[in-house]
Amino acid sequence: MDYKAKAEEIVKKIKSDKNIKADFENNPVKVIESFLGVDLPDDAVNKVIDLIKAKLTADTVKDVAGKLSSILGKKD
Repeated sequence: MDYKAKAEEIVKKIKSDKNIKADFENNPVKVIESFLGVDLPDDAVNKVIDLIKAKLTADTVKDVAGKLSSILGKKD
């Protein structure tokens, strides 16, 4: 299974739906397995969860950094 590709797909869905995001925060295993349609071994589902959390965190940091840069970079 291509964990990275699946994680990217799931990240898009989580970011586009606040209910899915809340479900992922509360029970990530259930959300991942429902998207994949299979019951995965713990080590496999945990790899996908880690990739998704890393991607969501990276996007958040990038968004904040971009906003700060635009605010601090402006000169009156």
